[in-house]
Amino acid sequence: MSQEQLKQAVADAALDYLRPLLENDSVLGIGTGSTANLFIDRLAGIKGLVNATVASSEASAARLKSHGIPVYDLNTVDQVDFYVDGADESNAALQLIKGGGAALTREKIVAAVAAKFICIADESKLVHTLGQFPLPVEVIPMARSHVARELVKLGGDPVYREGVVTDNGNVILDVYNFPIPQPLAMEQKINNITGVVTNGLFALRPADVLLLGTSQGVKTLHAQ
Repeated sequence: MSQEQLKQAVADAALDYLRPLLENDSVLGIGTGSTANLFIDRLAGIKGLVNATVASSEASAARLKSHGIPVYDLNTVDQVDFYVDGADESNAALQLIKGGGAALTREKIVAAVAAKFICIADESKLVHTLGQFPLPVEVIPMARSHVARELVKLGGDPVYREGVVTDNGNVILDVYNFPIPQPLAMEQKINNITGVVTNGLFALRPADVLLLGTSQGVKTLHAQ
């Protein structure tokens, strides 16, 4: 199966997983990226069952609205029951790297609020140690050089993602050559650098379930 077919399979699996759990007042958090987009398009088929959604980016909000699916500001809902999003990497503990699409801060906010985080990804994203995918860090623009110097001290090779401005008006540094054997500690350490909004490690709030697209079908993984 192609990577695109695997993504489609996990988007379908996420819908099958969620459908029996949806109630009249359920609020769905929706992520950002190619796999999340496939899920949004599938969600359109059962939009009558979807009371409310919260989007982690302007792009996802626009896609949801184009299907006639109601999108709310996170501040106006009491709870987010389920959050569905992709990942750039996951380890066996379902700690993730996210932010390839530059929506990491809003994704992390929705994940923090959500009662259950369902990650959807293809098998290429499952790794032993996080960090083969460059770690995105969202930074206040005036702090870019300072944060880059601090990231070098941590052993990384930060590269400014040129031409990218986040939905929050900030910039992204991608940290290369940066294996992360201790994601919990590293997430906190980077977030403590002055000028960092947040980083793409989802370790303090990992996924609860990983629906992993494989050539043998979709596997449901829970944190080990």
